[in-house]
Amino acid sequence: MVKSPRVVKRYCPTCKKHRPHEVERVKKRKASELAAGQRRFRRGKPTKRQPVRYRCQTCKKAHQAPVKRSKVFEIKE
Repeated sequence: MVKSPRVVKRYCPTCKKHRPHEVERVKKRKASELAAGQRRFRRGKPTKRQPVRYRCQTCKKAHQAPVKRSKVFEIKE
């Protein structure tokens, strides 16, 4: 289980400085049932990659960073 705070201080590539960022969850599109990766996913029971978007509070630009796999991902206040 991964618990992430709502606001994190991260590097903003647009501002080129460390700024507070809001953590948002990215909504995934519906997976294609015929894709090879989806067929492999259906066979086993792996954990999911939790997509997370970071939005700079100063310039309002958003960027994504790679995240770990986890069964449960929670954004706490």
